Amino acid sequence: MMKHADNKKSFSIKKILFLAGGTVFLGIGFIGIILPVLPTTPFLLLSAFCFIRGSQRMYVWLISNKIFGSFIKNYYAGKGITVLAKITTILLLWGGIAFSVIFMIHSVIIQIIVIGIAAGVTTHILFIKTNRQKVFSHGAESL
Repeated sequence: MMKHADNKKSFSIKKILFLAGGTVFLGIGFIGIILPVLPTTPFLLLSAFCFIRGSQRMYVWLISNKIFGSFIKNYYAGKGITVLAKITTILLLWGGIAFSVIFMIHSVIIQIIVIGIAAGVTTHILFIKTNRQKVFSHGAESL
């Protein structure tokens, strides 16, 4: 009887830890939207991983989100990301990196490190499968 109670307690502690982890990763992902060196997608994927184990409600909220829910679902389904998402991500990344390197970072070594990280993130984005879903309808894709 005591073993059953311990199992319930450890199960709920696991759920709490996964929920807390998902929340932390989600927060870091949101920060990554603003900070160009910090990638957003891996933290959102980690958040989804944690939420599916800790809170079904939070997982559904995350993948139903208008802004990034479809990216998470497509990534997990192996469909990749759209060309528009790749272009937007890379442009925002390099815009933020350029601003940071020119106006905020004064150490050449740190500038080189930041540019190297951005190059690595860019390479990763380019190698993610491209989702060729139709963006336009009514025959416009033949343009």
